[in-house]
Amino acid sequence: MKRSSGVRLCATAVVGALSLALVTGCSDGGSGDGSAKALSAAELKDRLIAKGEVPGFKVGAVKGGIPDKSKVKAGDAQCDPLLRALTAIAPGEPAAQASRMATEDKKDPTDDATSLDDLADGKFEDALNKSMDLDVTVVTLASYDGDGAEKALKSVSDAVKACSGGFAGEQDGEKGKFTKVAEEKSSGTGDESVAFTATNDSSDEGDMPLHAEVVRHGSTLATYSTVNIGAMMGKKPYAVSAPVVKAQAAKLK
Repeated sequence: MKRSSGVRLCATAVVGALSLALVTGCSDGGSGDGSAKALSAAELKDRLIAKGEVPGFKVGAVKGGIPDKSKVKAGDAQCDPLLRALTAIAPGEPAAQASRMATEDKKDPTDDATSLDDLADGKFEDALNKSMDLDVTVVTLASYDGDGAEKALKSVSDAVKACSGGFAGEQDGEKGKFTKVAEEKSSGTGDESVAFTATNDSSDEGDMPLHAEVVRHGSTLATYSTVNIGAMMGKKPYAVSAPVVKAQAAKLK
């Protein structure tokens, strides 16, 4: 089953928990403290969501790790913050960062679960999409000195506007193209935030949306990147996982 290059390009970090065999607005907020001191990597890890803290999700290490920022580049440099947010890379130049992955629990079978007869009737792809209808969200916390967090968040907000017509990108030599970028309603957590969708439709499957949100909590940024392969293939809407954002925001108060 052919997958779009855009999905392969940006789902690397967030799909690690799924079987690779199956996968062939910036709000008005408070101002930051210009003299803020960045948290250490150890302090960020203490503030990250952990096992048992997000109802309905399993939380653990990011399978495969976060990509090297130097290997994730947009064709237009001003769009770099978007491509990097989609791959759970913190914007700007953080002093320290740490990440974890939250994978939605598998849904319980329903009365209309696909039977072997259904599979024989050509419904295998529908069944496959349902089995992969799980949100996988990577959370990256990053700390900044001075007003670095504010500037880094602004770079994302500016990129959403500047790159609304789409952009090309590359990760580890894998190239892809997004045809549009749209700002979404953010979670409203933190001091200020921006959420967006980047859409790729360069494949036989049509539109393939990927979602991200960046939230500032003082001198710390939380970057959320969510993908749901089953929803994308089944043309169902999805968004950045609200339970994950809620749980993470609670640990940053």
